[in-house]
Amino acid sequence: MGALLALSRAVDRINEVIGRSVSWLILVAVLVSATNAIVRKVFNTSSNAWLEAQWYLFGGAFLLAAAYTLKQNEHIRIDIVYGAFSRRVQHWIDLFGHVFFLMPFLTLMLWMLFPYVMMSVKSGEVSTNAGGLIIWPAKSLLLIGFTLLFAQGISEIIKKIAIMRGLIEDPHTYSGHHGTAEVIAEKEGL
Repeated sequence: MGALLALSRAVDRINEVIGRSVSWLILVAVLVSATNAIVRKVFNTSSNAWLEAQWYLFGGAFLLAAAYTLKQNEHIRIDIVYGAFSRRVQHWIDLFGHVFFLMPFLTLMLWMLFPYVMMSVKSGEVSTNAGGLIIWPAKSLLLIGFTLLFAQGISEIIKKIAIMRGLIEDPHTYSGHHGTAEVIAEKEGL
């Protein structure tokens, strides 16, 4: 189990660095959007490349941060139901969800995306819009994002099993945002 936990820590580190770094893509997307709007209004001119660049930046941020979101345990769930259970039951729910829903979905996505992206890269696919950008880098982000999410899914499964076996501490001793507030209140004696 030690080797698997080392693998999990490596995946976590990679997705932590990538997740924190791609947050800057949102700022760049906003700046590109604002510049495009100003140029369009002031100079009455625009380019499809700027619009597509916005989409690529926002899509890249979303796709590349998905694994980081899973690592931080901030993915969407129904907290009103999930939060009613003990932490042990929550671990079992997470493990079941990761093994039987997340990983099969990601496997299917990677299976379907690989030839789709490779065909786009080989053909040098470009936008059909006048003045548009090349498309294959954006499609490659799909494959990269789902690969990172797959690796993080494996890491989460390893960590869940280790937590349930008592080999590591639970990094998320609370569930959801309400749990976070309760933990902070307890620490501050409120």
